[in-house]
Amino acid sequence: MRGWWQELAGLVLPVDCAGCGAVRVLVCADCRGALSGAVAGLVRPSPRPEGLPVVQAAAAYEGAVRAVLLAHKERGALPLAGVLGAALAAAVLAGGTAPGRGEVALVPVPSARRQVRARGHDPARRIALAAAGRLRRAGVPARVAPVLGLRRAVADQAGLGARQRRENLAGALAVRRDGARLTGGARIVLVDDVVTTGATLAEAARAVRAAGLVGGPAAGPGAVLRAAVVAAPADSFARGPRTGAR
Repeated sequence: MRGWWQELAGLVLPVDCAGCGAVRVLVCADCRGALSGAVAGLVRPSPRPEGLPVVQAAAAYEGAVRAVLLAHKERGALPLAGVLGAALAAAVLAGGTAPGRGEVALVPVPSARRQVRARGHDPARRIALAAAGRLRRAGVPARVAPVLGLRRAVADQAGLGARQRRENLAGALAVRRDGARLTGGARIVLVDDVVTTGATLAEAARAVRAAGLVGGPAAGPGAVLRAAVVAAPADSFARGPRTGAR
């Protein structure tokens, strides 16, 4: 119940910009520009965890971008999924996705059930759904394939270093046999809201590879694996720090 109430309230009540506080607008033009994907590019966490696929990010995780992401994720500002989904779609497109090249399967990194209950929604999945809609309108056949699930409890990642995050997540994800199926030959894109150390996406990639979904019979010939996120630390962009957030 909490989720639909928050979404309805966000649509009918006066709001301030989630990024900068400008009055009576969900996301102002400047903050929307920071999330436009104009600075989308390749990111490389350092140290790079083993097995991490190519990762594209739409924006630097700072300023307005960080504020909008936190408002959506932690404060239940559900209507922000639209602008965040557009940013994620831009990151997917930055990785070379184009119309007419086959289905794109967006595979969101799963949240723990306790986190979903506490927040009232699953942020990565909600953003992925918005991104898939944006991609389809751009002519890219995209859908969300929530094939991953947690097979054991993990600690909260906040405050953990890169090594601790890898240890915390090692072997924690698996492909759900009772979940969604992937179309043969689909291009698999792991998606999340933010990448920091890359440990979560590396574990997601391990689980997908272990299930034979990349290059195996479930995925079909030509399937590839990469990742896309809304934001990453500015210093992790391959061509130097990215700016654009207020």
